Amino acid sequence: MTWQPPTVGERPVVVLGAGVLGRRIACCFLAGGYNVHSYDTFSESLQGAAHFKAYDDLEAAVKEAFLIIEAVPEKLQLKIDMFGELDKKCPADCVIGSNSSSFKSSLMLDKISPERRKLICNVHFTMPPEIRTVELMTDGETHPEVLSYLTEVLARCGMLPVTAKKESTGFIFNRLWAAVKRETLMILAEGVSDPAQIDLLWANMFKAQVSPCRLMDQIGLDTVAFIEDNYIQERKLDGTLTVDWLRHHYLDQGKKGLKSDKGGLYPPPSPSSSGQPLYVLDVGLGEDASSIDAVSTNGKVLRLDPASGRSTAIVTRLSLPDGIDVSETEGRIFWTDMGRSTSTDDGSVMSSKLDGTDIRTLVPEGKVHTPKQLIVVDQQRKVYFCDREGAGVYRCDFDGKNFEVLVQRRSDGLDMTQWCVGVAVDVAAGKLYWTQKGPSKAGKGRIFRANLEIPAGEPAEKRSDIELLLENLPEPIDLDLDVEAQALYWTDRGEHPTGSSLNRIFLSSLGGAGKQTAPEIVARHFHEPIGVKVDRKHGRVFVTDLGGSVYQVDLKTGEKKVIHSDGGCYTGIALHSWTDTL
Repeated sequence: MTWQPPTVGERPVVVLGAGVLGRRIACCFLAGGYNVHSYDTFSESLQGAAHFKAYDDLEAAVKEAFLIIEAVPEKLQLKIDMFGELDKKCPADCVIGSNSSSFKSSLMLDKISPERRKLICNVHFTMPPEIRTVELMTDGETHPEVLSYLTEVLARCGMLPVTAKKESTGFIFNRLWAAVKRETLMILAEGVSDPAQIDLLWANMFKAQVSPCRLMDQIGLDTVAFIEDNYIQERKLDGTLTVDWLRHHYLDQGKKGLKSDKGGLYPPPSPSSSGQPLYVLDVGLGEDASSIDAVSTNGKVLRLDPASGRSTAIVTRLSLPDGIDVSETEGRIFWTDMGRSTSTDDGSVMSSKLDGTDIRTLVPEGKVHTPKQLIVVDQQRKVYFCDREGAGVYRCDFDGKNFEVLVQRRSDGLDMTQWCVGVAVDVAAGKLYWTQKGPSKAGKGRIFRANLEIPAGEPAEKRSDIELLLENLPEPIDLDLDVEAQALYWTDRGEHPTGSSLNRIFLSSLGGAGKQTAPEIVARHFHEPIGVKVDRKHGRVFVTDLGGSVYQVDLKTGEKKVIHSDGGCYTGIALHSWTDTL
């Protein structure tokens, strides 16, 4: 008899296990429009899954399920017992999938009725979440139609399902990956090479963002050893130069990879490369926009780990976000949205908690035109930002009150020489800096300085204290000021060879009348750089560009390193120093 798919309606997908992977799986089905129940006996895991319907009662969670995905810890007896409970408590037409990466689902059938065995299979999701493949595999008795049905369900959720044609420990990809891991460990054990050289070769040969040793550290060396043990047992392999060597030299010393403060194949990240997450804006013009019409709501706030280069979207569906900064005292991020189009007067200024929740509007749409770079001044509890087509520099309190126009250039919105883009503040010296970029690639960019407070009795349009510091620049964009060194940094997206660069000038070199030595090009050959953030403590500066990359530049040598690159389109960047508030 041909198997008939279950009637779905409002029936849920149930994910057993609300850990990191379980929540990732649940999110996939939520994105596909399914109701999702999340079950776990550990209450803290359920708190982390607060946006799902969470249960600590198995029967209540599964009583109406049409699909159950098991993602409990990799202990075979635990899975056998769980499947036995599910067979008794879930509907007769419910499909049950195991996310196990180590065990074939046929090993979990000890307590399963003959009819249910036809509805059981492996459904293996992969971490990190950027990997969208899901591997399906029969338990040896699974209805073929079940695997076809799951392929359709997963594709609807945006996943990329593939099906193994027969049972195989490790499915498809993990067998390929196991061979790579095995040979990599043997190269290390024999002293032929080291992790850095292996990863360098791999990255350059295959143009891959992930490499064997880095990925093993990310997965966890204890997990690597556990999975390899299964292959050794099943295939009678020799583990002397693989898991035995790994345990002796790493695991027995507490070196498990990124999850361990002792590191793994690589030493633990140094203090200079960890503990300081970056917040980066994706303006939404990149390759992930489904259409040109979707661009206006495709912007995102990303949280980026500079050590690993991994990013997480914490705020989405933004309208062309451009400038961002962090308030350490408030534990909040602030950013500007340029609006649905640069020709429309619908920009705004927003804020949220560091995790992207509690989003608030400081400056509503219509009050500013095209807000650009934004900076936070915690001492004053204020944000400063530029308005490009509005040709001004503004500030307001953290709650949006006390909105002030500090600089207002004469402009009808079309004179690009008056467009204000980047902003920096020196509170101690009482100075305000900003860029006026000029027409694209025209070499008419300028940088100005004025007092933080408008001279008494003068309007913002006719300030007498404005100084022209630099002119005839290719196209200066964002600013950052190293107050201690009195060095002003800026990105320039103008023409090569002096444009598409990171620049610096020490303010002591500026004469009283604004005469100066030529600016120093710290690094060049970016792809239309926008955001800049100096990390003086660690001797580096971060730069973003519209080409989809985030860079780290050494302040002394100018050495440039890509720490993240994809199909995005990056604008503002902010550095968060206090990780204990997360």
